[in-house]
Amino acid sequence: MPRRFQHPFAWWIALLLAILLPVLVNAEPRHGIAMYGDPLLPPDFVSLPYVNPDAPKGGRIIMGERGGFDSFNPFILKGRAPWGVRAHVYESLMARSWDEPFTLYGLLAASIETGPNRQWVEFTLRPEARFSDGSPVTVADVIWSFQTLAEKGVPRYANSWQKVAKSEQTGPRSVRFTFSQTDRELPLILGLRPVLKKSDWDGRDFSQSGLERPIGSGPYVVGEFEANRFVSFRRNPEYWGRDLPINRGQNNLDEIRYEYFNDASVIFQAFRGGEISVYREGNAQKWEEQYDFPAVTTGEVVKSLIPNQRPSGMQGFVFNTRRAIFADWRVRDALIHAFNFEFINQVINKGRLPRAISYFSNSELGMRPGAATGRVAEFLAPFADSLLPGALAGYAVPKTDGTERNRRNLRIAAAELAKAGWLVAPDGVLRNRAGQAFQFEIMLRPGEEEAIANLFTDALKRLGITPVLTLVDTAQHRARREVYDYDMMVNAWVLSLSPGNEQNLYWNSAGVTQQGTRNYMGMRAPAADKMIERILTSDNRDDFVAATRALDRVLTTGRYVIPFWFDDVSRLAHRRELHFPEHLPVYGDWLGFLPDVWWWQE
Repeated sequence: MPRRFQHPFAWWIALLLAILLPVLVNAEPRHGIAMYGDPLLPPDFVSLPYVNPDAPKGGRIIMGERGGFDSFNPFILKGRAPWGVRAHVYESLMARSWDEPFTLYGLLAASIETGPNRQWVEFTLRPEARFSDGSPVTVADVIWSFQTLAEKGVPRYANSWQKVAKSEQTGPRSVRFTFSQTDRELPLILGLRPVLKKSDWDGRDFSQSGLERPIGSGPYVVGEFEANRFVSFRRNPEYWGRDLPINRGQNNLDEIRYEYFNDASVIFQAFRGGEISVYREGNAQKWEEQYDFPAVTTGEVVKSLIPNQRPSGMQGFVFNTRRAIFADWRVRDALIHAFNFEFINQVINKGRLPRAISYFSNSELGMRPGAATGRVAEFLAPFADSLLPGALAGYAVPKTDGTERNRRNLRIAAAELAKAGWLVAPDGVLRNRAGQAFQFEIMLRPGEEEAIANLFTDALKRLGITPVLTLVDTAQHRARREVYDYDMMVNAWVLSLSPGNEQNLYWNSAGVTQQGTRNYMGMRAPAADKMIERILTSDNRDDFVAATRALDRVLTTGRYVIPFWFDDVSRLAHRRELHFPEHLPVYGDWLGFLPDVWWWQE
């Protein structure tokens, strides 16, 4: 006979334990967190798998950047800050392993703890964590940083902070954030948020740019600099986290210096002349045909290929659908047909680079050929009436015959333009029924963008279209892009194996009017908004993959971009004294690779 409970409250105690036990099991401090599943590295890991844990310290690297800078505050819209400030000077609570889709391990925080369904997250700071001036990193610094970034920083910080219902100090070194809605990525997003020294901003307006040297907790401090010309980051010998497993084999160079140039071609010439240490070559043809200068033939410069397994992303001519001329999808479809990819790819790249056939192509997250099936079809079905042709039935980016004339696709383009009300008038100009010419501007930066646009223009002239090509410098390009002041421009979205909240910044309908987002095409698609929500709330990888594939279909069939090519390999030419580990991260030459895990050795 089973033994009966003797205490009158025993049944209630048992029930309470049944309720709390899953919470207690889940809410256990851990050394890391993964978007799905568990971190691959154990709590006692020695170093990341793609570093050389015995890499020597010393040496320098000089890198070339296009444009300039007039601020050391990389967290606001105002001013132009060197990207190296965020990368080398500031740190976050957690650090990412680039050999996993999306996994974080403790950096400023010794541990991370989450509640059921991740409705809250708690970080415990390491007692030894210090800013470069020797002062401790405190919970007050963390809370102030997150609030200030949300209130005065670029929009992406506010987007996530809106989901934080409460922030509170729960112990001498512990801070908890409670969320107002389900979003599995939020603990990771906050884990990657930069932590600033609160007192460093006393008497200063955070929203104003300036060149005061920042105080961060990272491995480097700002050294010598001259606005718009160069900036040097010096390794801090007193860096508090130099012996952490997450940092072993990283931050090896004594100096990281960035030299600024107005033109990309000048950067290459500076590299050939030995003024900079490394050059990332994006042109496959140039890589094979123009790297025969003396430093290469003598071995002073080494050519390295770095493969990757990440999504293709999207680069191409972006239609600004806020402009009436591109509001009709048939017009966009026509110009996509008019873009003679195979011919242009042959001219620019000798045909060596594949086309980006969707935003997440080259990965398991990309849309599959043919009609939508399974969960993808199920997710998209409620939006069938608002989806553009091909989203459910299947779509493929148009191909050409490779000849310069591209006759078949130009006929399709002319037919699409006619359906949208645009016909070639007797004067040879494409006009609408009111007699208005089909005119638009392409905003360009000098270099390859200009060459592609010239070839595209030659094809458009056969349709009665002559776009205006406007060359702008980097500062003008950025200023106009931030307020969506363009008809068409070239842009690239780099996407990861773990898309998350940044997708709202890229594609959410709010970006149609909200300035400073990356919704450069001005898309307003309820299906995309819903798929992003599913990506953020999926509790299993199958639904996450299906939601991403569905989003990829909405983006691609929206015909918002004329796709260019992509690379599944990076081409890095560098001085022979610079070395990188044999084991390459799954993300390849991306964040966290150059110069982070490189070292200098004669």
